[in-house]
Amino acid sequence: MEAVSGKMPEFHSPHFLWLLLVIPILAWRRWSRAGDQSIAFSSLDFGGPLPRTLRQRLMWLPDVLMLLTLVALIIALARPRDGRERTVSQSEGIAIELVVDRSSSMQAMDFKIDGQRVDRLAAIKNVVGKFVLGDDFSTDTKLAGRFNDLVGLATFAGYADAITPPTLDHAFLIGNLNEVRIAERQDEDGTAIGDAIALATEKLNALDARQDKKIKSKIVILLTDGESNAGTLEPLEAAELAAKLGIKIYTIGVGTRGEAPVPVIDPFTGRQVFRSMQVNIDEETLQKISAVTDAKSFRATDTDSLEAIYQSIDELEKTEVESQQYVDYRELAVQKHAGFPPWLRIVLMLLTTRVLIQKLWLRALA
Repeated sequence: MEAVSGKMPEFHSPHFLWLLLVIPILAWRRWSRAGDQSIAFSSLDFGGPLPRTLRQRLMWLPDVLMLLTLVALIIALARPRDGRERTVSQSEGIAIELVVDRSSSMQAMDFKIDGQRVDRLAAIKNVVGKFVLGDDFSTDTKLAGRFNDLVGLATFAGYADAITPPTLDHAFLIGNLNEVRIAERQDEDGTAIGDAIALATEKLNALDARQDKKIKSKIVILLTDGESNAGTLEPLEAAELAAKLGIKIYTIGVGTRGEAPVPVIDPFTGRQVFRSMQVNIDEETLQKISAVTDAKSFRATDTDSLEAIYQSIDELEKTEVESQQYVDYRELAVQKHAGFPPWLRIVLMLLTTRVLIQKLWLRALA
């Protein structure tokens, strides 16, 4: 079973908050000194009836903005965090290996996130993050997260890479996923589906030697947008090996049907333009891979259908894995929380406002 309890916001480095004691001292020195400034003159009676302009009344504003900037910067240095404590007891769970295609064809911009066009890899990162961590910060959450499950990550283009071993440290895994980049060099490009399946199978099979109890349910979720054209092992051969070891392979073909816009550099202008290219996904092979391992094959043509696929996979049968207690943290200095902007953005906004006001509106005349 899993219990989730909220935690009050806290600071990773609270010793920086001692710097806040300097703020009142700076304020006192600034305004006490301002009150002592004067010049010798025989009489100021003639200036009594002169009204103060708005600029004169707001001459204190840049100093206040600077002090607020320092306060926000000190709070950011203390790294405010919002934590969610999770306790995972002995409960049902599975071992999952995520296998993500990063070949050059993943540059196709046929997916959208919040109405903005993105490439296929960016859409995958977005949905996989919700699948693994849950969509707890969204009002229309559909994915609860795989907190009980061991999840690993492998990527492939012309060759397969083991990125993260199956782990319960899902924040670490998603961090590594977000670092994955589309293959840019020709010598690393390609689609080695067979080698990727073999690598994922090896990683899952090795779990039995590391766990106190044998994990009976192991699955691979393979995402690709192309046809196998690289590597040393044929996809169906690798799938048959996985089937013998009791590993299911859920395949997802990612991409629209027909043509998709792909960003290219115009050789004449040097600007990025979009060119329509044919989408070639070997759905027949992907279906055979899943059928051999007694799993299912899917086709995702947009972000909504990709999320729906992960919802379907989310309903898989589960077996026991080890229990663990941990806390998921959201760094408020660089991440939004409940619509509130990150602290570092507040620092930048205050500093920019102060500079603009002082240089453009309240600047001293020479």
